[in-house]
Amino acid sequence: MTRFIQLFTGVLLLAAAACASAATVEVRVTAVEGGKGTLRVAVCDRERFLKQCAYTASSPAREGENVIAVPNVPKGSWAVLVYQDENGNAELDRNLIGIPKENYGFSRDARGKFGPPGFDDAAIEVKDEVTVASVRLH
Repeated sequence: MTRFIQLFTGVLLLAAAACASAATVEVRVTAVEGGKGTLRVAVCDRERFLKQCAYTASSPAREGENVIAVPNVPKGSWAVLVYQDENGNAELDRNLIGIPKENYGFSRDARGKFGPPGFDDAAIEVKDEVTVASVRLH
């Protein structure tokens, strides 16, 4: 029984340490067309950038600056992407040649020349507590 208690206590301490090393990414989105759909935010590591990101959040789109919090993001290097899902299909709609039809943006106002930016162009460093990422929609 004592061994079980020690093991259980160790698991609780590890869980607490994992939570303590996580932060909130406060995403400040500008150039939003108000009243049109939902803002969808993804916080991605290098491996999942432009794929299925581990941390997401969403909020109804409002005119002006919108602030969306993404909690429990571990410390490290992350990229933030946001798009305005005007039709509510939970996808960034694109035309026949792949160009986005809905407004989108990346942290650090990263932009690619012939496609999306690279991870390093959009990367921010998440530290303790709150990290602010500014994203301007285009």
